[in-house]
Amino acid sequence: MSISAKSITASFESEMIRPARPSDQTVIVEIIDTCLREIEDRLFLDGEGKDLTDIESAYIKKGGAFVVLEAAGSVVGTHATLPVDQENGIITFRRLYLRREYRGRGHGRRLMQWAIDWSRDHDFREIAFWSDIRFTRAHRFFESFGFEKGETRNMNDTPLPYSEYRFRLRL
Repeated sequence: MSISAKSITASFESEMIRPARPSDQTVIVEIIDTCLREIEDRLFLDGEGKDLTDIESAYIKKGGAFVVLEAAGSVVGTHATLPVDQENGIITFRRLYLRREYRGRGHGRRLMQWAIDWSRDHDFREIAFWSDIRFTRAHRFFESFGFEKGETRNMNDTPLPYSEYRFRLRL
């Protein structure tokens, strides 16, 4: 049985990227924690995950955005933008996570493209962010958008130390 263009369009019509709401906090935390557990880590809300306890203050009030991807009425992915140097036009991306069953099907691309477009629309000239070195599939994904992998840093902000790569893209 072939899939028609109309059925593909319909599958995306039941999805939307929308601003995160306070009522989404529990599912946002669950999605991110589940993804981190895939690499034998976990989310620490009293450490590096503190931003998720008050998304409004951590992102919106600082000039950024935090969105979720909703499919069939359920939140299945997250992404956020956060200005780090407005004067020099630098923004960072945070919290790009997607439920496993939604990966590799274009949903992550939609979230990343939303963030890149949002950054351009808000006159940012450079995107710079850090990603845990264990997310190797994600790194290939970032590079497919033109991000360049740079230096590595060691992090000790949780009970489980980890390392990250820096990714950059000039807009």
